[in-house]
Amino acid sequence: MTSAAPRPTTRGRLLVGAAIVLLALNLRVAVGSVGVVLGPLRDDLGMSTTVAGILTAVPVICFSVFGVGAHGVVKRLGLHRTAALVLGLVTAGLVLRALVDTTGLFLVFTTLALAGAAMGNIILPPLVKVHFPDRIGLMSALYGAALMAGASLGSFATVPLSDALGGWREGLGLWAALSFAALLPWLAFLRHDVRTDPAGPERLAARDVVRSPLTWAMLLLFGSQSAMAYAQFGWLPEILTEAGLSEAHAGAMLGLLSSIGIPLTLGLPWLMRVFGDRPVLPVAFAAVTAAGWLGVLLAPTTLTWLWAVLLGLGGGAFTWTLTMIGKRTRTAAGTTALSVFTQGPGYLIAGIGPLGAGVLHDATGSWTAPLVVLTALSAVIAVSGWFVARPVMLEDTLGHGPRGLSS
Repeated sequence: MTSAAPRPTTRGRLLVGAAIVLLALNLRVAVGSVGVVLGPLRDDLGMSTTVAGILTAVPVICFSVFGVGAHGVVKRLGLHRTAALVLGLVTAGLVLRALVDTTGLFLVFTTLALAGAAMGNIILPPLVKVHFPDRIGLMSALYGAALMAGASLGSFATVPLSDALGGWREGLGLWAALSFAALLPWLAFLRHDVRTDPAGPERLAARDVVRSPLTWAMLLLFGSQSAMAYAQFGWLPEILTEAGLSEAHAGAMLGLLSSIGIPLTLGLPWLMRVFGDRPVLPVAFAAVTAAGWLGVLLAPTTLTWLWAVLLGLGGGAFTWTLTMIGKRTRTAAGTTALSVFTQGPGYLIAGIGPLGAGVLHDATGSWTAPLVVLTALSAVIAVSGWFVARPVMLEDTLGHGPRGLSS
């Protein structure tokens, strides 16, 4: 049966809110920390270029595969136990991959950590729906900023930590201390777990959720935005260096793009209050993204900082989409269902972004075709975002009223 969250005190809400933000902070560290020490890591483990390429693809595969399977875990364990499991898997994976001596085991334990992170992606919206139904925008902005901060923290701090502590193993393994610290409050919440899967006639069939137009709009919105984001992180520095910028300059532009997202995400609740249910924000995100890609296409070495800022502003579509998962559902069960069907397949679509851009580049010999396609993909964000912005709830699109989720 569905169990509601106990009515918490102000202190209790602050503790739960902090635990949710800490959970989000740990969901990208396993990804952001590897790339910056990939050179010494490959030398030490004897990792081939092919395997290194597989390693860069593992996150998006795990986010898709284990994200789709997260509903079954939440159904059996409850949200709080799943959160504890997430951080336990992340901690174990981070520790074990820092100790191994073979490429195969490094991939296995990286997958373990990312499996936890994938389930963490899914449970963030329903956790906010259950504990902060009156503060969905604020809490979504806070955990969205924490996701970005976790990725940046792993990228910026792993090399200095490795240098200070003696090597890449120490630099990567130390992040397990952060995930273990984040686990502790969730252990205290286990006595008051929350389940989101009703029994009997109130159950909501997965096949109905898949058929909902809102589900498909959310999937297209999340998938197209994420595909462009992964293409940016995977290829933008190379696009700019081929155009004539130095590697340092190109890297700084990617850093600028990433940093713009955090203050924008924190300001998103205010923007959502200003514009309400009007589709201004998704259309604006699409417009600035298209303008940024066009700038990179037509004048990559002129006003490059402006194109980076525009692309960074367009990335606000990510947190807006995650926020709408909670705002377009009436129940925690509906939020969990929409989160699963949005993020699971959505991350699979996201992987097509950098892959497709690379294939088009190799086929045409230039970045023109990939940039044209990425610019056109902005239209998908505008159209699907327009649909999602309408004040229509998932449960109402199914014709049965509020219910739970069944397979």
